[in-house]
Amino acid sequence: MADALFERRGDELVPSAITRGPWSPDALHGGPVAALLAALAEALPRPGPMAPARITIELLRPVPLAPLRGDARVLRPGRKVMLAESSLHAGGSEVARATLLFVRTAALPLPAETHGGRAAPPPGPDTVLRTKPIWDAGLPAYHRDAVEHRVVRGVWGRPGPCTDWIRLRVPVVAGEETTPFQRVAAAADFGNGIGAALPYGEWRFINPDLTIHVARLPRGEWVCLDAVTWPEGEGIGLAESELFDEHGRLGRSLQSLLLEKG
Repeated sequence: MADALFERRGDELVPSAITRGPWSPDALHGGPVAALLAALAEALPRPGPMAPARITIELLRPVPLAPLRGDARVLRPGRKVMLAESSLHAGGSEVARATLLFVRTAALPLPAETHGGRAAPPPGPDTVLRTKPIWDAGLPAYHRDAVEHRVVRGVWGRPGPCTDWIRLRVPVVAGEETTPFQRVAAAADFGNGIGAALPYGEWRFINPDLTIHVARLPRGEWVCLDAVTWPEGEGIGLAESELFDEHGRLGRSLQSLLLEKG
């Protein structure tokens, strides 16, 4: 198995075989793309302590299993709020881009009682055995080889809501630290797959985007998606996932879906 999702070779980022997605043997899964776009933006200098609060990813076209060029820049500088953009190019064409919102962090003790939402985590990953992924096409693939799954509600491959603990098993970029936010990005793109509302194989439900909001960063390697899909009869759907770590709720991710017969 490869040692990382991507390797830097000069100005290029070369994806390994374990970044392959479920829709085409020649295209990447959205998880590695999201994690790499987050890594590019997180590498930008910041004026002080800041953490990612939101990333919106546009998957402009299938990202090929081929060398990529990555760029990042600050769109809106600021000491309290900063907006950054990252993008990926292949063969001279832009294939994916993201905007990442950073918010300043500070020690800010809350009152003993607050009136916001609180959610306990689902049963932890240690309560179930490792889940063997389906969709095995006989080739290395992201969902099977780069991440580990522990399903505590629902069944992979059977339509319906699903709660799945996901752990990235390799670094995003070889020789570079994988940040907590990159772990969230690497997991969040699974929502439309694990929480599918229609039978895989008979239907395709491809997401051209992914938006992740977090109120805090995860502690530890495991990220949980409590995923459900809302299909409609006009060819559009929405996949929605609550995000958790083993300490509680982190945030939410959303994916617009293109629905079509397989």
